[in-house]
Amino acid sequence: WAASQLDLPTLADAGYQGAGAGIHTPVKRSKKHPGSPLTTDNHTYNQLLRSLRAPGERAFALLTGRWQALRHFTTSPRKIGRIVQAALVLTHHEHGRLT
Repeated sequence: WAASQLDLPTLADAGYQGAGAGIHTPVKRSKKHPGSPLTTDNHTYNQLLRSLRAPGERAFALLTGRWQALRHFTTSPRKIGRIVQAALVLTHHEHGRLT
C-alpha cells in the first residue's frame, strides 16, 4: 500500500489480484473459458512481470535457505535491513562473488 501511495511500482504475484491501484499482478485466464489461452499481449505482460520479479524471488530464496535465522526473525523492520545486508555480504563471499 505504501509503495503505491508513493507512486512506486509494486510487483506482486497472482495472490494479490485486485489489490488496488499501483499493484501489478499477472493476468489470469478467464473463469468463463478456462481452457482458452491468454492473448499475446497478456502472455507477454506476464512474462515481463515474472522476469522483473525473478531476481528478488531468487535472492529471498537464497538468503532464507542459507540463513535459517532469517526465516523466523521477529524484530523491528529498521533492524532487519542491516541483518539482511550482512547475510547478503556473507553469502556473496561464500559464493566467491566479492572482489
